[in-house]
Amino acid sequence: MKQFGYILQYWLLCLTGWWANLLPPRMALGFGAVLGGLGYVAGVRRDVALANLSRAFPEKPPREVAAIARKLYRNLGRNLVELLRFRNQSKSYIAALVSFEGEEHIKTALAAGRGAILVSGHFGNWELYAAAIASAGYPFSVVVYPQHNARVDALLNRLRQGAGVGIIYKRNAAKDVLRSLAANRLVTMLADQDAGPDGVFVNFFGRPASTTRGPALFAVKTGAPIITGVIVREPGGRHRGIVDPPLFADQAADREAEIARLTQEAAVRLERRVREHPDHWYWVHRRWKTAPGGERSAGYGGRETTVG
Repeated sequence: MKQFGYILQYWLLCLTGWWANLLPPRMALGFGAVLGGLGYVAGVRRDVALANLSRAFPEKPPREVAAIARKLYRNLGRNLVELLRFRNQSKSYIAALVSFEGEEHIKTALAAGRGAILVSGHFGNWELYAAAIASAGYPFSVVVYPQHNARVDALLNRLRQGAGVGIIYKRNAAKDVLRSLAANRLVTMLADQDAGPDGVFVNFFGRPASTTRGPALFAVKTGAPIITGVIVREPGGRHRGIVDPPLFADQAADREAEIARLTQEAAVRLERRVREHPDHWYWVHRRWKTAPGGERSAGYGGRETTVG
């Protein structure tokens, strides 16, 4: 039964992509917003999103929290449509959709020849962010986590690679990340999902959040700088990619302390962007699922799906 559901999911995604590619860009975005809105109405992880938003913004009344969540779902629908449209778009078209703020920080980070680690999150259209950086001519790879549905996973990776994004699969990540950094490539990791009991706990919206130690560990080990950034949706179907100044590991410092410092700084930067654009972040994920000590946080249960 599960396999039938996966097959159905795959063909529904293909049908959505076929229709999205037939429509003009503005109508396609409207179609995506409707799809996302239907997801909210149907209650797809809506309770998780509302609970996370209420905890992160206790000062906001329920009506405002719900309005942010509805905007988020519409944005997620737009994100999906834009990703599915990669199939018929040139790199120059993708590059023209995104203007960059702070692009000089990428050049500064790569200047030392050690590669660079771009730490981002599920914020705005993160797939377009990756494609736009690759389309701008930077040697670029992204670490991806496999989807449970193998057909969907293959489709997403074909779309990414078609847009010029190099893929580093999670199963070989350590070796391939080190090889990419040694080749002075930019490697991206999305570091805003629950990392379980093995993660580094950082303060995120005033609560301890288990976060992957990978980016900071690679920075300490190789000397590659960390840069952080997000993409912001703007009117007219355009986007603004933001790149922050690089963070450098102190390789003479205590390794664990330095991993904690770098991971916390990246979380601070992401939180600032989320507060500026709360309808852009992936509130449907159980971000605070793991509590310090390894136990499950109150109010969270069930199976978690990794997105990346």
